[in-house]
Amino acid sequence: MAEAAERFKKDEPAFVVELGDLIDAADSVETELKYLKRVDTEFTALAKDRHYVLGNHCVDTLTKREFLDAVGQKESHYSFDRGGVHFVVLDACFTSAGKPYGRKNSKWNDANIPADQLDWLKEDLKGTDKPVVVFAHQRFDVANDYAVKNAADVRKVLEGSKRVRAVFQGHSHKNDYTEVGGVHYCTLVAMIEGSGTENNGYSMLEIGPDGALTVTGFRKQKKYEWKPSPK
Repeated sequence: MAEAAERFKKDEPAFVVELGDLIDAADSVETELKYLKRVDTEFTALAKDRHYVLGNHCVDTLTKREFLDAVGQKESHYSFDRGGVHFVVLDACFTSAGKPYGRKNSKWNDANIPADQLDWLKEDLKGTDKPVVVFAHQRFDVANDYAVKNAADVRKVLEGSKRVRAVFQGHSHKNDYTEVGGVHYCTLVAMIEGSGTENNGYSMLEIGPDGALTVTGFRKQKKYEWKPSPK
């Protein structure tokens, strides 16, 4: 993270996003909050404008409210505009029964976007005339243990808006890319997957005035360039 911080100081991104699993699962709430405070002290130094996507490890021991309060973020799913682009943060940390993850009540491979969040997403996308980029932890582009169970329903909403350009995901810890229904699904490599800086991974996303998307990857993160969407 220190290496990424040096890069961000030079490139001055408009904001920084972490895609979940900022912490691992501790045995107690007290210990977990200490872990979170320690890593968030470093993360906070990266940029004033920061966004936290909930990962399954983030809310294994902690409740969502405990995590969000600790990092100073109001909601786990929301949207915001920057530089003529609409950004959406989604939260798939819900069980198949619709219960929010927390206090070890969940399994890592049972992720879901609940109906009310899906309805919110539909309305949110209807309300923007800007190109859209989405951030999530679990994946929407596969049909395996790393996928959101109702990923097909989410993709239908994303594709239906005709404005979503890309979805950035984590969870499976590896570089991966697919295009489904005209939407780019980019799974970013984990920052910590083995010791040493040679196993590091982080990236910068640049959105050009013509709508082109460029992902500049560092260390183990792959690079991507996607042309503007057709008019």
